[in-house]
Amino acid sequence: MTKVIDYYLTVISPWTYLGSQRFAEIAQKHRAEVRVTPINFGTVFPRTGGLPLAKRAPERQAYRMVELKRWRAYLGVEINLEPAFFPAPETTAACMVIAAGQGGGRPLELAQAFGRAVWEQNRNIAEVGTCEAIAAETGHHALDLLAKALDPAVRQRYAEQTEAAIARGVFGAPTYVYKDEIFWGQDRLEFLDRALAG
Repeated sequence: MTKVIDYYLTVISPWTYLGSQRFAEIAQKHRAEVRVTPINFGTVFPRTGGLPLAKRAPERQAYRMVELKRWRAYLGVEINLEPAFFPAPETTAACMVIAAGQGGGRPLELAQAFGRAVWEQNRNIAEVGTCEAIAAETGHHALDLLAKALDPAVRQRYAEQTEAAIARGVFGAPTYVYKDEIFWGQDRLEFLDRALAG
C-alpha cells in the first residue's frame, strides 16, 4: 500500500522552507506519495488562535529570530533572516502550486522554489512576473500555469483546502499528516520519519 502524506504549507513560511528539502528526502526514502496542499493562514490563524508575525508580542518575535538562527546553523541551510519581500501576498504562488498538482506538474519542487526565492534570493513572489519566472525555472509552462492559477476554480480550491485543513486540526505551517496523525513543524520531521518506518 502506498504511504500518503498530506503536506499543509504556506510557501512564504521560513519554517516550511527550512524543512522542505529534508521532508522531500524523507518522503522519497519511504516512497511516500506527497499531497502538496497550500492553505491560507490569513484564514487559519484567526480561527485557531494564531497571530500573524507583526501582531505577536515582541518577546515572541525576538525568540523566533533566535530559533531561526539556531536552525540555520544546525541545518546548514542558506536563509536570509530578514528578506526584502516578507511578508508578501502569496495567493498567486500558492494557486500555481495547486495548479501544478492538478495538471501533472511538480508541486513540491515548485513550492520549494518559491520558498528559495523569498528566503535565499530576495525575490518578490507577490509579483506575477516573478511567479512566472520561478515556474519556468522549475520546468513548468509558466503562462499556462499562471492562467490556471488565476482561474476562479483554483482560487476556490485554495479556499476549500484551507477549510478542510482547519477541520482536520491544522493550525500552523508546515504540517505533515500521515495516517491522520498530525506532525506540526519542521522540527517534528524525525517523528514523521519514524512513523513512516513503522
